[in-house]
This record gives sequence, C-alpha cells and structure tokens, in this order.
Amino acid sequence: MKENLLGIDVGGTKCAIIYGIKENDELHIIDKKKFDTTTVDETIDRILCETEKMMNLHQLTPTNTKAIGICCGGPLNSETGIVMSPPNLPGWDNIPIVAMVEKKTGIKTSLHNDANACALAEWKFGAGKGTKNMVFLTFGTGLGAGLILNGKLYTGTNDNAGELGHIRLSDFGPIGYGKKGSFEGFASGGGIAQLSKMYVMEKLQTGQKVEWCTLQELDQLTARKVAEEAAKGDKLAQSIYETSAIYLGKGLSMVIDILNPEVIVIGGIYTRNKNMMEPIMQKIIDQEALSCANRVCKVKPAALGEQIGDYAALSVAANLTD
Repeated sequence: MKENLLGIDVGGTKCAIIYGIKENDELHIIDKKKFDTTTVDETIDRILCETEKMMNLHQLTPTNTKAIGICCGGPLNSETGIVMSPPNLPGWDNIPIVAMVEKKTGIKTSLHNDANACALAEWKFGAGKGTKNMVFLTFGTGLGAGLILNGKLYTGTNDNAGELGHIRLSDFGPIGYGKKGSFEGFASGGGIAQLSKMYVMEKLQTGQKVEWCTLQELDQLTARKVAEEAAKGDKLAQSIYETSAIYLGKGLSMVIDILNPEVIVIGGIYTRNKNMMEPIMQKIIDQEALSCANRVCKVKPAALGEQIGDYAALSVAANLTD
C-alpha cells in the first residue's frame, strides 16, 4: 500500500519541504525544495507557501496525503506542536508550527526534534530497521540521541529523554553542553576541536613542531582537519581520535547497561571515521558493559547518510500513520 507523506525540515540556515511515498517498508523521496532560513515570520510564510506549492505540483490533498512531519532543533513540545526557542532558531519563541501547518493544509501534522526524528528514520528505514530497542546518536556539531524502546519512540516526561550529551564522563576534558568532561565534550565536532587544541598546544609549548597546525592556526582547528591528518597516518591526530573513541566507548557502555538495546546507531563524525574509532570504542565497551547486555547489542554507523534530514522529516510523518 502506497502512502503520500510530506516532510518539513527546519534548520538554522536552510529549510526544506520534502515529498515522499512510503510503500510497505520502503520510503522513496520524490521531490524536495530547499530555501534559506531568514526571519521568523518570513521563514514560516515560506514554509507554508512552499508546502502548498509542493501539494499543488503533485496533486496532494488532505484526502490522499496521510501526514506531514516536521523536524527542527529543540527545545520543543511534541505533544502541543510548539517550538520553544531553539538556540539555532532565534526568535522562534513558542511558535505553534503544527497548528499553523494543519490550518494551511488540512493534513494531520506532527513535530519532533532532530535527534528523535533521525532516530525514527534510522529505525524505520536505516540501520535499525527490524529492531524493537534502538538508540541513535547524532555525533555531529553536538551530541544528541533518540531512543526507540519497545517498538516506540520514547521522549520522556517533557521531551528531554535522550540528552546523553549532558552526562559527565570525566571531571576534566573538553566542554560540551556546558559541562567539562561531558559525553558531548568528548564525542562531538566541537568537543574534538577543543581536544585537538589541548593536544596541539601541549606540543607547541614544549617546543615541538606540529606540521599541520601552527600557533596562529590553532583557533581555526576543526575535527574534520584532524581526521584528515589522522587518515594520513599522523600519530598526534590519531591519538586525538583515540581519546574520543575511548570516551565514546565509556558512554555507550552506560547506554547498554541502562537500556539493553539491540542496536546503537551512530551518525556524523563516527560514520565518517568508523575504521579509526570502532576498534578502540568496542574494546572499551567489552571491558565496561555488562557482558550479557553487550552480547546482544551491535553498534552500527548510520545508513541514511547525507539524506538523513529528508528521511527524518518524512519519518515523523510515517510515525503518525503506523
């Protein structure tokens, strides 16, 4: 059975309207329209306008379209459909986006934060397909997570379940989520950049030369640059990613012990650097996690790649119909 679905992906710099068709357990992306995120009012008007255009272009109506899914950064309230001042969307203060979209289209609409939406996508159509208990980690600029427990998305009492980045793994270390030594501090692009600066500065202060980073270039150092040098065989760069992998393993051991998932899916930086990080991460998990829970859990890279944002928004819609 075919189902028409629409997705709305609201980002800090770009937005997208996506049309997809779900057929059995497969999701096919048919069309997509991207545009810049500008002021609040302009962006909301554009979202409503482009959604209407997409519907007209593909003859989509409230009768033949099952649902619309919206994903954006939190905080938000998925129950009421209200966006509540996300840091990447200044001015989006208590915006009833679900009610606005439903009024414009006449189609049932749902809202989830990016991590939860991506968790739904990987669970329904990606690396977690066929499982009942799955954890998804973003591992991008920051570290977010979405939880699938007993075959359902679990969001907690007020949409704050899965904030794994806030867990402190060490008293010292890079800052993430406002905490030194947090999971996000060790397992995010921003955290790895901080870690890199610490390691490089230590070398430079002892008079040693770092071929790929001078003192003047230190502030511009990124996780991607360090990964490139590590791939070329640079020992310092490799040690930085080894440290991240060690703490990733420690954090995931806690997740395994607490939630007993079948699969942990990790996106972003881990997916791109799996070969470098996986052996170290898995060694730590084998040491730290409860063996009976560890045996039944696989850690996998995300499967949906660069299209995960499109799948995420459509998966929020699909979740309304399942």
